[in-house]
Formats: sequence, structure tokens, C-alpha cells
Amino acid sequence: MRRIDQRKMAHAYLEGLLVTSGKKSLRRLATAISPDPSAVQSLRQFVSLSPWNFDEVMEELTRWVTDHDPEPIWPIGRAVMPKRGDRSVGVHRYFDPSSGRTLNCQLGLGSFLRVGTTQVPVDWCLHLPMSWTQDSGRRRDARIPDAERYRPMWRHTLRLVDRLSARTGSTSSVTLVDMSDEPDVEHLLSGLAKRHRDFVVAVAPHLPVQPAGETAGGPVTARALAFAQTPETAVVPLDSGRQRVAHLQTTLVHLPRNSQGRSPGPPYRLFTEGGPAHTSGRLWLTSLTHHTLSEVCRVAALHAGTTDVIASMERDFGLLDFEGRSFPGWYHHTALVSAAYTYQRLHGRAVEPSREMAERVL
Repeated sequence: MRRIDQRKMAHAYLEGLLVTSGKKSLRRLATAISPDPSAVQSLRQFVSLSPWNFDEVMEELTRWVTDHDPEPIWPIGRAVMPKRGDRSVGVHRYFDPSSGRTLNCQLGLGSFLRVGTTQVPVDWCLHLPMSWTQDSGRRRDARIPDAERYRPMWRHTLRLVDRLSARTGSTSSVTLVDMSDEPDVEHLLSGLAKRHRDFVVAVAPHLPVQPAGETAGGPVTARALAFAQTPETAVVPLDSGRQRVAHLQTTLVHLPRNSQGRSPGPPYRLFTEGGPAHTSGRLWLTSLTHHTLSEVCRVAALHAGTTDVIASMERDFGLLDFEGRSFPGWYHHTALVSAAYTYQRLHGRAVEPSREMAERVL
């Protein structure tokens, strides 16, 4: 942030996120850091109206995390943020596969870097349905920039990959994302292939795939083909230093070509994990065909860690608690929550309230 007053307010907001227990409403943040009754209005002004750039803040956060030598695996996770009413930017009715319910919510997609056994958020995008992007009144009221248009989730994912590629300069990362409810996941897979990006992507059971091999038949669904395979075992290393035995059903496949006579694309490995201890039933497709089953299963297992990080950000750092309704405000709050979470996880120290500092700032 370029202005001194913005940096001071960011310091106060971050401190509030780190020291306030429970719900991180603006009033509770202000009360935790200052007795001044005007503090809540100062924080609201900073997060919702102050003209600072989300991208620049997240670029700096990415550089800071990169200095900690992150692993070349880029998890991408989804945050479902329930809301009341229809005024919060991007709010819409969404069927959440994890809960099995249709929710009135905002939908965010975040990219993460993995440092040791810790995943930290380094970028976000807010999904805007066409009911928002095509409504000039809603756009004006929520201060949605003219450049923002409707993007399906697969396009948001490619956008996050491109932004992280530009920020880190990495050319050998593996994108990890669950797109099992995305009807057009083929566009994501094609986009990653064109970018020469390896991936481990959870796909829908009905995704058509072409069995690899000269005697292979026609396209079948991913689920039918995977569950027709003889189970194999793989020893998967855990972050705790221990290992577990995974029972996998796997085979090599191609994605069917739309045009007759075209040669099949590159081979991918389709796999799923079975057994009494495995309940997710996700079907994974990966470009890491020359890696062992243990290696690709380890990467896929990191998705659970991404889900846990988002849950922690929701529960302990206020990801769900933004009270504003504007597009810039959502991004500002999400950037500050990401910075607070990253500081706490990588700095490794508890933070105590500093009323003297907050009073000077506010």
C-alpha cells in the first residue's frame, strides 16, 4: 500500500483479525483493538471505500511466501460463503456438493502455495453469475469494474493459474483442483495442456473418456471405466512422516476428440481410491502418467488440506464475516484475511492486542 494512512489501517485491521475471537464483525474488530467509538467507522471506510489495489497486495504476499521455498504444487480450493438477502455482491443460489444443500451464498475460488506441510492463500477470485454481470443496476451499486464479466469456474481456475505463473515465474508446477461438478471440465484440461501445466483434477463421474491402447473400444464414462479396473495398492507418504496403504483403481485414458480422424490427445491417468476407509469417491485425472501411483495419490490427498485451510479461514480468521456489499470491499477483506492467516501460520507466534498502537492509528 502506497499511503501511510492505508498501511496503518491495514495493520489495525490485521491485528483485529488476529486477536478477536469468534465472529470477526467490524464492531468486534474495533472493540478488540480500540476503545474509540469511531474505530468501527474507520475500519469500514478502509476495507470498503479506501482505493487500494487487491492485486498488488496479493502479489506482495505471494513474493513473501515464495521466499519460504514453496513446493511446486498449486492447490485451488472453493469457499462457499452463505449470505442473507440478495444485496451482497455475487450472491446467488448454489448447490453445494459438500453439504448436499442449495445455499444462498457467494462463491470464491482461491489459489494456494504449500510451504512444508502448510498451505497458504495467495490469490482469490469471486464468481459473478450472469444475473450480476448483465444487470447494470447491480453492477453500479456493487461497484463492479467494467472489465469484470461472467466466467465459468473452469475459466476462473485458468485465470488463477495464469496469475500465479506470472507472479512466481514457475514453469513446472502441478495444478490440483476439484472440478467434479464442472460440466465443461474438458475446457480446463485443454487449457492446462496448452499451457504445458501438469495437473491432478477431480472430474465428474459422467466425463467421457477413451480407453488407451490399440484395441480400446469407444468412449465410456470415467466412473464405469475406473470401477472396471482391478484394484492396485500404493504406499502413500503422509505429512506426519507416516505412510498409509491406498487401494486404487486406475487406467490410462484419452479425452475423446470431437472431429473424426483426429489422433487422440496425450494419455492421462484416471484413478480413484476405494476401500472402507475412503468415502469421497472422487475420480481424478492427471497428466503425471510417468509418476508412480504413490506420488499422484499423495498429490490428490492434498486437496483435503486445502479444504481444511479454507475451513480454518472461515472459522478462525473471518473469511465469512465481511459485512459490506461491494466488489472492491470483498476483495479487500479477503486479502486481509489471507495475510492474517499466512502471518499466523508462517510467523508462528500468537499476537496480543496492542491498544496503544491501535489508538495511535485510529
